[in-house]
Amino acid sequence: MRYLLCLLFGLLAGVAQAAPANKAYMSIIIDDLGQSPERDSRTLALPGPVTMAIMPDTPHATDFARQAHKAGKTVILHMPMDPATGPYAWHPGIAIEELARRLDAALAKVPYAAGINNHMGSRMTAQREPMTWLMTELQRRHLFFVDSRTSAATVAAAEAQAQGLAHVSRDVFLDDERTNEAISRQLQQGIALARQQGSAVLIGHPYPQTLDILARELPRLAQQGITLVSLQQMIAERGNQAMPAHGRHGRYTNRSQR
Repeated sequence: MRYLLCLLFGLLAGVAQAAPANKAYMSIIIDDLGQSPERDSRTLALPGPVTMAIMPDTPHATDFARQAHKAGKTVILHMPMDPATGPYAWHPGIAIEELARRLDAALAKVPYAAGINNHMGSRMTAQREPMTWLMTELQRRHLFFVDSRTSAATVAAAEAQAQGLAHVSRDVFLDDERTNEAISRQLQQGIALARQQGSAVLIGHPYPQTLDILARELPRLAQQGITLVSLQQMIAERGNQAMPAHGRHGRYTNRSQR
């Protein structure tokens, strides 16, 4: 009997040791690509499934989108929205027909885009009607949406959720302050958040400091219990639910009253 009890406790201990720890996923998006071949190439060289967000009104947008796709990276359209300017930018008051034309033109400039996120857009993403139209259009095109959350008043993710569109929202900006110390702090914030809520979506830019930090730190994530995943896997992991900072009980605070 004593032998059997010892054997049972030994088996239970082995199961406990083999049990996986709580999973912590992270996705990283680098915005504003397509402007500089040097910075684009450094971004493409980052290890793991880092997402390339390419602006349509840049000189290398199309070529870099093809290059990134060939390298196996996820490409998304970094769609300019007010207060961004330029021929593709969305602004409040523009007719839906013109918004559609600009979206078509932007997607044509960034081939292989699997989804879009907003470049700037603090005014535009707070506009309910165009955001509702956009999510319907992305659903029709089988594209996903990433709310960069450049405004606390955004309704973009809420509209995506209301329509069942595959989407996620950004949790942490890496480089609002362009110093190595600040970027390192933001990355650690993302790691802590991933551990706390199971996942974190980080957005950065192809600044030399950001690329230096990521090139050094991404290979170390696994040792810290963090799994770097593609945006597609992150969307599946979150299941279109809002994170605690963005809403309550999985629903976005700024959701439509329907």
